[in-house]
Amino acid sequence: MDIRKLYINGEWVESEGHEYIDIENPDTHEIFAQVPRGNKDDVDKAVRAARAAFETWQYTPLEQRTALMEKVVNGLESRRQDLIETITKELGSPYKVSAEVHTDPFILEAKHYIKVAKNFPYEERRQTSVVVREPVGVVGGLTPWNFPLEQIEKKVVPALLAGNCVVLKPSQFTPMTAYILAEEIHKAGYPAGVFNLVTGRGGEVGDALAAHPDVDMISFTGSTDAGRAVAIKGLSNIKKLALELGGKSAAIFLKGGDWENGVNGVLETVMLNGGQTCNALTRMLVPEDETGKIEEILKRKAAEYHFGPLNNPQTTLGPLASRKQFDRVRKYIETGISEGARLLIGEVPEDNGSYNVKPVIFCDVTPDMVIAREEIFGPVLVVLTYKTVEEAIEIANDSIYGLAGAVYGPEKEANETARKMKTGTVYVNEGQWDEASPFGGYKQSGLGREGGIEGYEEFLEIKTIYDK
Repeated sequence: MDIRKLYINGEWVESEGHEYIDIENPDTHEIFAQVPRGNKDDVDKAVRAARAAFETWQYTPLEQRTALMEKVVNGLESRRQDLIETITKELGSPYKVSAEVHTDPFILEAKHYIKVAKNFPYEERRQTSVVVREPVGVVGGLTPWNFPLEQIEKKVVPALLAGNCVVLKPSQFTPMTAYILAEEIHKAGYPAGVFNLVTGRGGEVGDALAAHPDVDMISFTGSTDAGRAVAIKGLSNIKKLALELGGKSAAIFLKGGDWENGVNGVLETVMLNGGQTCNALTRMLVPEDETGKIEEILKRKAAEYHFGPLNNPQTTLGPLASRKQFDRVRKYIETGISEGARLLIGEVPEDNGSYNVKPVIFCDVTPDMVIAREEIFGPVLVVLTYKTVEEAIEIANDSIYGLAGAVYGPEKEANETARKMKTGTVYVNEGQWDEASPFGGYKQSGLGREGGIEGYEEFLEIKTIYDK
C-alpha cells in the first residue's frame, strides 16, 4: 500500500495531477500523511477500468463474490487495531469511541451484508413473469469524514456483493481508512478494476464522478446542500441516486417516562463523536411544566463527558475534525446566545488554536430559532418545551429534515408517538441499533436506505421477464 498513490485497475498508480492533500491530526495538528489530489483524468481512468471489469464481474457466481468479501471482512477484523488507531489519528476521535462506535459495529454490519447477499431472492416468479434483480453497473461512492469506516462499508460492501464495480472517493479529510480497505480488497484477490480508489477534493473528484456518463449510480453521504449539488450533476444523465443527508432530529420526552435513560440516550448521540453525527438527537422536547426536572438531569449527565488523552479509555470527548468545523460550531453557539437562548451549560469556545468544544446545552429555545432549525454538527443540544403531546409531534415534524428521532415515555404512548413522527428512524425508550435494519431519511434527509436488505437492494436494478 502506498498512500501517495491511487488504486486503479488493480494497481497502485500515480495521480495524473501529481499534487497532494495534507492530512491533519485534529488533536495534535500534525500533518501526518499526504494523499493524491486526484482529478478528472484519474476519474476517467478509474471509471474505464470499472466499466471494463463489469462486463465479466456482473456474471461472477454469487459464491465467488461472497467468498472474496469474506476475505476482506476477515482482513479488516484482523486489522481492528490498525483501524482504531487510524480513525483516532485522522478524525481526532477518542480511542474508545474509535473502537466501539466507528469500528466494531461496521465490521459486524459487513458480515450481515454477506448473509443478506447469500439469502437474497434475486429472482421471483410472478403470474406470467420472472422479476429479476441484477447489478446496477459502475457505482461511484462519495463518503464523508465523520464516520470514515462506516460510510465506506455501507457503500462498497453491498455494491461489490451485488455484482457492481466501484469507484470510491473518500473524504479528503479522513481518507486513510479507505486505504486499509483497498489493501484488504487487493489482498483478497478481486479482479482488476472491480474496486478503485481515487482520493481528492469533492469539487474535483466528486463532481467528476457525479457527472461521468459511464457511472450508473452515485451513492453519496454528506450535507443536504452538497447532496443536492451531487444529485443535479447525477441527473444530467439520469443516474440512480442514493443520498444520505443531514438531520435535525428530535427526542420527545413524555410524562411518566424514564428520563434518566432518555437523557443518556440523547447525550450519547450529541456528545460522542463531538456531535458530528447526522442522526444526533439535537432537539429535546420536554413538557413545559417539568423543565426544572430535566435541566437537573442534563447538568448531572453532561458533566460525565470530558476531554483527555485520546488513548485514555476514560476520555469521552475529542476535538472537532477541523478548523472549519470549529469555526462553524462556534458561530452557531454565538448565534444561539444572540437569539436569546439560555446557556444551561457550556460557553463560546475560546479560539486558542485547539478544535475542542465543550458540551453546550441551550434552554428557553423556540422552534423558530436558527439553532433549533439548522444542523450544527457539534456537541450542541437545544431544549424546547411543549404543552401537549400533539404539539410535541408538530414541533418534531416541523423540519426540512426527517432522519432520526426518539421517544421516551410509557411504552404504549411512546410507540404511538413514534409512529406519528415523519422520520426514517425512531428509537423508543431502550431501543437499540440493529445491523439488520435500514437507515435513511424522509424529506431533505435523503433518498434511499443503507443497511439491511433495503440497503442491499439499492445496488440492484429490477428487470421483468415475461416468459409465459
